[in-house]
Amino acid sequence: MLPKAFLEYAKRFEQNGFSLYMVGGSSRDYLLGLPSLDLDLVTDAKPEQVAKMVEGLDMTFARFGSVKKMEEDLEIDFTTMRREGEYKDHRHPSHIEFIDSMEEDSLRRDFTVNALYIDAKGKVHDFHDGLIDLAKKQIRFIGDPKKRIEEDPLRILRAERFAKRLGFEIEESSKKAMEENRGLLTKLNPEKVKLEKLKE
Repeated sequence: MLPKAFLEYAKRFEQNGFSLYMVGGSSRDYLLGLPSLDLDLVTDAKPEQVAKMVEGLDMTFARFGSVKKMEEDLEIDFTTMRREGEYKDHRHPSHIEFIDSMEEDSLRRDFTVNALYIDAKGKVHDFHDGLIDLAKKQIRFIGDPKKRIEEDPLRILRAERFAKRLGFEIEESSKKAMEENRGLLTKLNPEKVKLEKLKE
């Protein structure tokens, strides 16, 4: 069964004229039958509109389209669908633009298995054959692996972490791009790299 919190918020958002989907690790783990302490949700509502529907939000990163709420031990992320500009520092896009398209939002995500959008009726919206990769038990970048790694080299460590945690293999072209571009990790803040490794 879909998480109760998701279903309750989806109903509230719909009543206010907005859509809400489960995505990212939450959708991936749900489809794999794994537990999750986080709830990743995506919406066409902008942060200030989310704040009118959800009390007690952490608005620290609202300008990037991401607001959070803690409900007991569950961390809920509400992220506005967005289009991202060019990455100039191997970490952050030059600008973002809020949109209302799941498919376009999916283009900014890292791996196919993390870009599965599930609605409140349980329908899976899959734009990159993520369900196939889930069945194959493989991690594969969306689009050009080299470009996705150049945007954010931490994706190398994320791919390895997910593969290890889930018992998945990394798809060959993705693995090749990771090895060829591993040196980009040295361009990042060492603390960011350390924090990512601590998640293993």
